[in-house]
Amino acid sequence: MAYTQSQNKATQKYQAKAYDRLAIRVKKGQAEKIKTYAENKGMSLNSYVNELIRKDMEQED
Repeated sequence: MAYTQSQNKATQKYQAKAYDRLAIRVKKGQAEKIKTYAENKGMSLNSYVNELIRKDMEQED
């Protein structure tokens, strides 16, 4: 089922309030490799990157 325009607007409004955006740059061709790797682990690219950051920060504590 497709989102209506109002549902999409509400989702964007919620995400703007609840989340910060972070942009990263990777070498050409790496983004697809990373995305495929994450999917093979059963994760989205976003979840995979967040998990790596969380684990790395825990090691620092």
